[in-house]
Amino acid sequence: MSDAVTDPFEEHRGLLFAVAYRMLGTAADAEDAVQDAWLRWSAVDRSGIADPKSYLVRITANVALDRLRTLRSRRETYVGPWLPEPILTSPDVAEDAELSESVSMAMLVVLETLSPLERAVFVLKEAFGFPYAEIAAALDRSEASVRQLGARARKHVEARRPRFEAQGAERRAATERFLDAVLGGDINRLMEVLAPDVTLWTDGGGKVRAARRVIEGDEKVARWLAAVVEKPYGGMDPADLSARHVDLNGGLALIVDGPEGPLTTITVDVDGAGRVRAVHFVVNPDKLAAVVAGRRLTM
Repeated sequence: MSDAVTDPFEEHRGLLFAVAYRMLGTAADAEDAVQDAWLRWSAVDRSGIADPKSYLVRITANVALDRLRTLRSRRETYVGPWLPEPILTSPDVAEDAELSESVSMAMLVVLETLSPLERAVFVLKEAFGFPYAEIAAALDRSEASVRQLGARARKHVEARRPRFEAQGAERRAATERFLDAVLGGDINRLMEVLAPDVTLWTDGGGKVRAARRVIEGDEKVARWLAAVVEKPYGGMDPADLSARHVDLNGGLALIVDGPEGPLTTITVDVDGAGRVRAVHFVVNPDKLAAVVAGRRLTM
């Protein structure tokens, strides 16, 4: 008996989700985009499709692009700082510097500042290595215009995201020092690991208590972090909460759990000197669904 032929869509589903997640910044929207791509794939005559993988990436990218344009207006009215939806990754992802960087919270925050087309080109070229000719065909643009979009996006990202210098083990060690200092509520230890221009982002989406603006500077961030571990959260005493280390978005992170499950994720961005230059708290319960479900990004 011969083996059943694998549907190309199922074969490449992980890749399609990975493309959509980087373009949209949330697992829920990425899943919806992949589902829409499947509907289009199911309805098409596949007899003339020579390269199913490229075709599937093409329709997924276009679905995600359409969704991104709609989401941008919604995010402009979001309450407080908007952060991507955290997603579980494996330690193997963290060991691949380019892969972990492409899904890091810090990178996804920068990608939010690109136009939808710039983001699509940047993701397909820089994260997945598609040639400009294929990207142009996927987005129904000329190759020259796509090259322009790619150059503009790369320049924009490089200006806001200096190339990472520390290696994976150094990043992990610096993150561990920071997380230990946070859990200990030790301002002095926090000051030792924070970069002077560190920023702290808390995404509550108006659903739960969170800072409505980005907090800037090591002293303000250290005081905020030291204070928050001593305060009740959602009516729960700190003694009723627990914390665990996990890998999120390509790096070591912390999940704080209450009696009924995750309440917040804490991810950090570490500079080449081993200091934390950004801290991201996601406390909006709507953005913790992928973590609760155990959804994992594999590429």
